[in-house]
Amino acid sequence: MKKSVLLIVLLLFVFSCTNSKTKDVSAPEKNNYLDYSNRDDKLSGGVKMIPIKTTSGEFKVWTKRVGNNPTMKVLLLHGGPGATHEYFEAFDSYFPNAGIEYYYYDQLESAYSDQPNDSTLWSVDRYVDEVEQVRKALGLNKDNFYLLGNSWGGILCMEYALKYQDNLKGLIITNMMASVPEYNKYANEVLGPQLPPEVLKEVKELEAKGEFDNPRYSELLFKHYYTEHILRMPLEEWPDPVNRAFANLNPNLYVTMQGPSEFGIVGDAKLKDWDITTELPKITVPTLSVGGAYDTMDPKHMEWIATQVQDGQYLHCPNGSHMSMYDDPKTYFDGIIKFIKEVDAQ
Repeated sequence: MKKSVLLIVLLLFVFSCTNSKTKDVSAPEKNNYLDYSNRDDKLSGGVKMIPIKTTSGEFKVWTKRVGNNPTMKVLLLHGGPGATHEYFEAFDSYFPNAGIEYYYYDQLESAYSDQPNDSTLWSVDRYVDEVEQVRKALGLNKDNFYLLGNSWGGILCMEYALKYQDNLKGLIITNMMASVPEYNKYANEVLGPQLPPEVLKEVKELEAKGEFDNPRYSELLFKHYYTEHILRMPLEEWPDPVNRAFANLNPNLYVTMQGPSEFGIVGDAKLKDWDITTELPKITVPTLSVGGAYDTMDPKHMEWIATQVQDGQYLHCPNGSHMSMYDDPKTYFDGIIKFIKEVDAQ
């Protein structure tokens, strides 16, 4: 009996020694998703300053890659115009776990990129050309390239697809209608009347006087409008990436393109007549349109977009607003990741 016990102990000892030799605990299993060893952006942590040719000369725009995936690469187009990539930082909590490679990118005139302050460069066509130059510099192509845009970034998404969709694998339009006149109508006929009557009256009076810089105007909008339709959280709970993006907004670009009012794009704003509703059937690439129930953009219009493109789907965020990635993140990210992986599997 004693000999049997001794033999068993000896065998266990030998087995454990053998395992310790074959398994090196000091060398963790390599994760290719986070392997930057053979990338030319290794020393910058994924950051590249990309030269952009324009009619006013050459400038540089900031990009940052996260992860590695040969077939799923997403370029993120922020809103504004003139906002920053910063409010997209919530993607760090979702895309890596899904194994999706993605790129932050500040458009020309935005905080991390060059800011020539040249209004001759502030046009939809010029920004679409910039996106194409960024795509080429990053080596993205039809076998891996997904374009995701939020708000103004959604405009760029749609316009890019109309001109360069042969380079795309998938298109994701989040929180942006295909018509500024329709957006203006929704803002004035649906969203405005939802405000307390006395608040709407005061806002309209300030706008009529052109007092868009009046601190009271911002106070009314942030308290009564932004927390209902931009990001449905108390202001003191807004995440740091959102606050940084607002703090770094380029006001000159924003007002020139969109105008000073938050109830539509009016006046001499460059985007006031933008409308591609009749062009949507020309988009043949797989497309996901994302809308929020409380968005500044009409969710029914967002759903309609999915029926007008040739290969469309609609994702509805029942708790979401203009920044559904923050106030309805599970719906938003689960739906987008599902779409990307479905297209990848085709």
